Amino acid sequence: MANRLSSEHSPYLKQHENNPVNWFPWGEEALSKAKKENKLLIISIGYSACHWCHVMERESFENHAIAETMNKFYISIKIDREERPDIDQIYMIAVQLMTNAGGWPLNVICLPDGRPIYGGTYFKPHDWQNILLQIAQLWEDTPEVALEYAEKLTAGISKSERLPILEIPNEYTKLDLKSIVLPWKAQFDLKWGGDGRNSNGPKFPLPNNWLFLLRYATLVKDEEVLNHVHFTLEQIANGGIYDHIGGGFARYSVDERWHVPHFEKMLYDNAQLISLYSEAYQAKPNPLYREVVQETIGWTVNEMRAPNGGFYSALDADSEGIEGKFYTFKAEEFSCLGEDADWARKLYNITEEGNWLEEKTNILFVNKYSVLAAGKNTYTETEWYDKLKSIKKKLFNYRSQRTRPGLDHKQLTAWNALLLKGYIDAYRVFEESSFLELAIGIARFIEEECIVDHKLLHQPQDKNRRIEGFLDDYAFTIEAFISLYEATFDETWLRKAKVWMDEAINLFYDEHQKTFYYTSKYAEALISRKSEIMDNVIPASTSTLIRQLYKLTLLLDNEDYIAIADQVFANVFPSIKTYGAGYSNWAIQLLEHVYGTNEIAIVGKDALDWRKKMDQLCYVPNKITLGGTKSTIPLLLNKQDLVTKAYLCINKTCSLPQKSITDLIALVN
Repeated sequence: MANRLSSEHSPYLKQHENNPVNWFPWGEEALSKAKKENKLLIISIGYSACHWCHVMERESFENHAIAETMNKFYISIKIDREERPDIDQIYMIAVQLMTNAGGWPLNVICLPDGRPIYGGTYFKPHDWQNILLQIAQLWEDTPEVALEYAEKLTAGISKSERLPILEIPNEYTKLDLKSIVLPWKAQFDLKWGGDGRNSNGPKFPLPNNWLFLLRYATLVKDEEVLNHVHFTLEQIANGGIYDHIGGGFARYSVDERWHVPHFEKMLYDNAQLISLYSEAYQAKPNPLYREVVQETIGWTVNEMRAPNGGFYSALDADSEGIEGKFYTFKAEEFSCLGEDADWARKLYNITEEGNWLEEKTNILFVNKYSVLAAGKNTYTETEWYDKLKSIKKKLFNYRSQRTRPGLDHKQLTAWNALLLKGYIDAYRVFEESSFLELAIGIARFIEEECIVDHKLLHQPQDKNRRIEGFLDDYAFTIEAFISLYEATFDETWLRKAKVWMDEAINLFYDEHQKTFYYTSKYAEALISRKSEIMDNVIPASTSTLIRQLYKLTLLLDNEDYIAIADQVFANVFPSIKTYGAGYSNWAIQLLEHVYGTNEIAIVGKDALDWRKKMDQLCYVPNKITLGGTKSTIPLLLNKQDLVTKAYLCINKTCSLPQKSITDLIALVN
């Protein structure tokens, strides 16, 4: 008999609708019932593509004995972390404080008022049952112990990432940047690429980390870092973490070699990796990067696009209950390639016994030895990529007959905005007009499906509830709309970005604490209201918003914006120097503080053509572009003319008008 999750929209919640556990969705019914009956809460958080979430469901939540214990002593709430990241944020901090670790599934036992007293991630069935019984006994015999611990833990949650208000430095220096990068370089994995902190894995692509290091190395002219960035990007693109048949990246690899992925595919990873590989191609035109961008965009369009123009959230790691079954191959299956079978087996390291030894199957990956064995040096570049395209198409058609992994059909505003930005970055580098059309399609989706009463939503509303936008929904939408303006010089997008920025300041900024909170001042009150400061796989909402405040300051000459941005950045600055990998988006802003931001202003009837030419001719990591024939932007006033001209402006000082884009590039370099 279905429980209360049967009417939910989230695929993750619906996966649990037939569990014998009497699950509640997060809401007043569950919270009031816990208080009325003085029962502890179980708050269990995961997401639909999470392999270990599925495992714990099969082992524990479908176990009738365990379900009986949960139903007797607890009120159990199941939460989709992607639907309610605000709740996930708080209880993840709680578990990290308790265990020094985190992840999903996230399982937390709380007082009836929601304050946590125990938590962890995956539990084996026997352990979970014992914990449930022990804590139920504790609550019955000595509730004062639980109350005292909950008070201390909640205080710790409230203090985490709360920063003092600091004096704004007179300047930031190159030495500040070096102090961030020097210890980082010592952690480079020179054998396999990436970061070597976890010598045996797992390894996450962490796009923003490599974007910072690419920009840093370019501006500082650090060949060691630059070489490692490109080495890492090639290793990731050649590894098993990349889907060589269908395009797109898995969330991470479980080993240090980027070989065995955790097969789930997330929209947010791939959106950022499209941006990263596009920018890396602009810095170093590697055909591998172009192939990765085009194939990954193809994957998003073919497998993740919804009829309404928005994009879905994720593909599951499992199909038919087996992780990676959709993506792996037995050697004999390559016979579908006919006379090219042996060639493709050499290229992709396919063996009879399987290169994924634990599962006795093969994960496609490429390395310098397999490329040599496939005779790449006997082909021209065009011939090589044409042959690859033909091989991949045949394998794709063969694989398409299999049972597909589950699709999480949620459409999250922030993740769609990240993809919009990825499409724009690819459009500017590769001049493919369809990428711009895709980006504008997402912008229309956000405007038509994710705005109600002049406020952004976290996702389109459904019959159950309306979840208003969090700070990341605003920050990434603002960033995406600014990028649309810079690519098209259509000021409509810039004006909309300003509207959302003013709304974000109103809803999320605390003038007294000098911080942006993740939740709106009108949002449901949880046990703590948190800021999101540290950059993770996705850059922090606060770092993203601060970077957009600086951009809008330059574009619109708004002193109120820069006052807010300068203060928040100063508060975070000491933390950046302690752990660059955790503050990489802040570090990108630090680069612009040190090296300045090149404001490329292009006016006249050929302004867009000049912008396109500039993007093709040079890589300038620290720039904004603005222009057009008619404009209300302060920097462009009194510069407009039918005759096309370009200006380089830095720190409110502009060059003389340049008569060609090559003249302008000479000034930048």
